[in-house]
Amino acid sequence: MSTALHPISHDELLAALRDLPPLPSVVLELVESLGREELSATQFARKISQDQALVAKTLRLANSSFYGRGRQVGSVAEAIGVLGLRTVRGVVTAAGLAGSFRRCPGFEHDVFWRHSIGSALCAQALAAELRRDDADQAFTAALLHDIGRLVLASTFAPAYVEVEQWRLGQDCPAGEAERAVLGLDHAEVGGLVARHWNFAPAIVAAIREHHAPPATAELTLTGIAHVADAIAHALGFAGDADEAVPALVLPVWTACGLDDAACMRVFAHTEAQFEAVCEALLH
Repeated sequence: MSTALHPISHDELLAALRDLPPLPSVVLELVESLGREELSATQFARKISQDQALVAKTLRLANSSFYGRGRQVGSVAEAIGVLGLRTVRGVVTAAGLAGSFRRCPGFEHDVFWRHSIGSALCAQALAAELRRDDADQAFTAALLHDIGRLVLASTFAPAYVEVEQWRLGQDCPAGEAERAVLGLDHAEVGGLVARHWNFAPAIVAAIREHHAPPATAELTLTGIAHVADAIAHALGFAGDADEAVPALVLPVWTACGLDDAACMRVFAHTEAQFEAVCEALLH
């Protein structure tokens, strides 16, 4: 028998998954197409243009002070030219997800998304620094690594308020507080959510195991999400006074093989884009 304060049963969790808000179809298509190049920029622009909320956020970013080129960008096609297909793909995925969940009492929505966006940008920069070919998948996995927290907070709101109170009162990680109150944690729930949305197995694994990645000599997508999460916390992107840096699994960090100069490049690249992306997506 569970010793959690308000344990969530298997049936309750399955019901919550069934009741998840539908993601915009363009977001599902984008995530499904990660790692494949069959979507041309023209096809991509056409798909995004069918969702006016996503169009507005894409144009806002393209016209931001960071990316703006002194002229007004007025179409998604132009925005892809300014931002690049990879950035637009990531922005649309983030915007679609952020817009699909309502705000929950007692849950800091903007704090959550600022950390998620910072982690995603860091994972993308890390993958690029290491010359990997999965930077898009890294962005998405890191963006979604804490999605289980959002699902728990929106579906089991009263109990999740107690999770936050427990976390602050015990000064412990979110996962520990979730297990104490709910009997499960956001990483486990996030993996189930990603599988429910039919995301690729590598992304499902990265979300489910981002706090406990396999300690292998080869850096996996899960490892990148794990490292990006820690770096984003260390850089304080969430703006949370109680933010703490989770422990890194040493073999995973070693597998990154980053020297000081490479670390500084990853930090700088992430920080340079961060505020512009948050401004476009969260306001």
